[in-house]
Amino acid sequence: MHVTLKINDSAHDLTLDPRTTLLDAIRLHAGLTGTKKGCDHGQCGACTVLVNGRRINACLSLAVMHEGDEITTIEGLGSPDALSPLQAAFVETDGFQCGYCTPGQICSATAMLEEIRAGWPSHVSASLDGPALPTEAEIAERMSGNLCRCSAYPNIVAAIRLVAAAREDAA
Repeated sequence: MHVTLKINDSAHDLTLDPRTTLLDAIRLHAGLTGTKKGCDHGQCGACTVLVNGRRINACLSLAVMHEGDEITTIEGLGSPDALSPLQAAFVETDGFQCGYCTPGQICSATAMLEEIRAGWPSHVSASLDGPALPTEAEIAERMSGNLCRCSAYPNIVAAIRLVAAAREDAA
């Protein structure tokens, strides 16, 4: 089946089996290997990418469902010469150890910060209609779908809070 996926602002014309996951299309067919395959069951978050600005587990979604969508992977958030704020914060706070989960963590955190900015409540939010704040509890709840087997969680939370604070200062 022919499908054109817009990944990181580039069109990728692919011929895929209709059962190909978005994760496999990104990694194996588009050649973007930053997104990782962890559990392949949607339980670890290593494959988290952004689709139209919202985070999804790419291993649970079929590629053919995403024609016309804006797909952003870790490669689309920044480059070695121009890191995104979260990428830079992960480096600054040592928010990774082995680094395997880091692309999914950064993609998830990017969307999570936008959810907080938009005022979307979570299970631990104090109010359903008040502003959401990037507290440790809020970050832990919203990032709970992304696992780190090295247990770098304190540094991951520190990186997210660093970027959230910088955004608040800029506002």
